[in-house]
Amino acid sequence: MSKFLDSVKARAKADKKTIVLPESMDRRTFEAAETILKEDIANIIIIGTPEEVNENSKGLDISGATIINPFTYEKTEEYLNLFVELRKSKGLTYEQARETALGDYMYYACLMVKAGDADGVVSGACHSTANTLRPSLQIIKTKPGVKLVSAFFLMVVPDCEYGANGTFIFADSGLEQNPDPEKLATIAACSAESFELLVQEEAIVAMLSHSTKGSAKHADVDKVVEATRICKEANPNLKVDGELQLDAAIVPSVGCSKAPDSSVAGKANVLVFPDLDAGNIGYKLVQRLAKAEAYGPVTQGIAMPINDLSRGCSADDIVGVVAITCVQAQAAK
Repeated sequence: MSKFLDSVKARAKADKKTIVLPESMDRRTFEAAETILKEDIANIIIIGTPEEVNENSKGLDISGATIINPFTYEKTEEYLNLFVELRKSKGLTYEQARETALGDYMYYACLMVKAGDADGVVSGACHSTANTLRPSLQIIKTKPGVKLVSAFFLMVVPDCEYGANGTFIFADSGLEQNPDPEKLATIAACSAESFELLVQEEAIVAMLSHSTKGSAKHADVDKVVEATRICKEANPNLKVDGELQLDAAIVPSVGCSKAPDSSVAGKANVLVFPDLDAGNIGYKLVQRLAKAEAYGPVTQGIAMPINDLSRGCSADDIVGVVAITCVQAQAAK
């Protein structure tokens, strides 16, 4: 396990938060819960019926978790009324609220956070990103002052001298398909904040492209140049530069030769990709070929931490994302 994850777990334990795991239909949820409880990383709530829980937790010790059966729990009524109140402008009826929240535990989990009964949610082992994020945007909504929810992977590359000792944020690698310059600038600023919260080092942000400082001419390059300008203007104290090719962004010798006047080139630890294709392909390449640990997709911009999992995740991945969610929840308070 990386030093990064050790440090995040230690911070999670120091101020324990309550995290909801709504996927009681997946055994990995219970394997992760067992580890989280044993290591005392967080308080865990699992949503499910006794049948679902018994079926999927056989042989595992989850006695320290709070199991909530939404069909019989005494606060369900309160949550359903809250849901109706939040969505009344959209015409949500009590019957629809009941059907939605009891039919999809992710809605129920978000209602628990909104009601103040939990600090965050981790889901997505067997649900799509859209199914994880739709309920959170309807119920928890975005952070004040943030217009965009985006997602990043925290990458820990073994034996790597680049970035922050091999630790990087790759964004957006999970959510925003083809961001315009304003969105790209927001993703950069949010990712820098996330990096500083989680890694506890100064963020150095590279806006990536197939071009470095005008080496290629294309509308895609113009987009990155404009995003860099917007981001610098809105965040004058942030170290951010672009457009930079990947090698110019992280390799000191290449940065010196391709962008000699840049304070970012050769030193970047936050990599902002021009679109979701590049970000998603990039993180998977590094994960599989460099044997990197990849934590995420971690969301940013939601008022409380709601995190998605990759459907190929392991129980250990869930443990890592729960620890990250705890640290985000400490900051959200």
